[in-house]
Amino acid sequence: MKDIQIKKLIEQEKKRQKSVVNLIASENYVSKDVLEALGSELTNKYAEGYSGKRYYGGNEVVDKIESLAIERALKLFDLSAEKWHVNVQPLSGSPANLAVYVGLVPQGGKIMGMSLDNGGHLTHGHKVSATGKFWAQIPFGVDMKTEVIDYEEIKKIALNAKPDIIVAGFTAYPRTVDFKKFREIADAVGALLMVDMSHFAGLVAGKAYPSPFEYADVVTTTVHKTLRGPRSAMIFAKNDARELGKKIDKAVFPGLQGGPHLNQVAAVAVALKEAAQPSFKKYAKQVIKNAQVLATTLQKLGWRIVSGGTDSHLILMDTWMQGIGGISGKEASDLLEKAGIIVNKNTIPGETRSPMDPSGIRLGTAAETTRGKKEKDMVKIAEKIDKVLRKK
Repeated sequence: MKDIQIKKLIEQEKKRQKSVVNLIASENYVSKDVLEALGSELTNKYAEGYSGKRYYGGNEVVDKIESLAIERALKLFDLSAEKWHVNVQPLSGSPANLAVYVGLVPQGGKIMGMSLDNGGHLTHGHKVSATGKFWAQIPFGVDMKTEVIDYEEIKKIALNAKPDIIVAGFTAYPRTVDFKKFREIADAVGALLMVDMSHFAGLVAGKAYPSPFEYADVVTTTVHKTLRGPRSAMIFAKNDARELGKKIDKAVFPGLQGGPHLNQVAAVAVALKEAAQPSFKKYAKQVIKNAQVLATTLQKLGWRIVSGGTDSHLILMDTWMQGIGGISGKEASDLLEKAGIIVNKNTIPGETRSPMDPSGIRLGTAAETTRGKKEKDMVKIAEKIDKVLRKK
């Protein structure tokens, strides 16, 4: 690279990534093949539209790439092209969720999603997101005693509010989701059921977490978390008389985006092929084993883990100890980063502090599992976290 300044900064970032313990639940490490696709000549091609229906010429190769990505997405999650439609063009998770609402939810309609402080995502209708400005959020949360989802309470809220779409998914909820119960609730109120599986898509692909496809109308996911791919997203929609896929396609393009980033689409295809290998199933199971050992060890050391544990790759840890007196999430995150452990500050159920300086931190094991970490390593990491936060 001739640009020495950028080259040096890239090298600095590579060095930083190698030198830290990465417990960011939404990050991972991609393969060299994924990086090669991202940095390929596909960056040069502009291709508004979809395979076989482009507005520009010269698409005979990129059409094959996009079609292959779609084919691999269906195969990875054991879906048929007759029953499911896939869009692989969304640039990331937030635009993908927005596209679903633009395509399927009337203006001013109601989105029922998990509240931010209980583990939901901004794009599940939160007021500071565009999804909360153009639609009304009907929030639901967790039971404050158990810190897990109370499906009967969700049903009551849904029956009263009559949402247009119910979003089942999370960004900071450590337990499995009962998609069948969400389906029953959606049917009871005549709502669409959308599952945002961005965080646990790789675990679903690896057969280590329940699949939402039997019950959902629409499934969205990023590719860069547990799926271990590039920064990108996909939208799956059931093929039926409602034409959900057709409506979503129009919302993605020309509704929200121009030409797709074909280098990104190719990298998605590469990641999907990697996730279809037998070794990926072992990886997914190890991610959860590592998370459970990390959570259990932290509990033994005296830290409170939200909901008492985890069924996935992520852990919510109460550093403030419910007001008993402890350390704020921001201070905990800053101290750990100085010690070479990267986490993020995070709100916890029943949060009483500011989101900018909340009561907890979020930990994830996907990235360090990619690096080969096993249970014994998680014990050591937990012990170091304890030592740093207690300032021993």
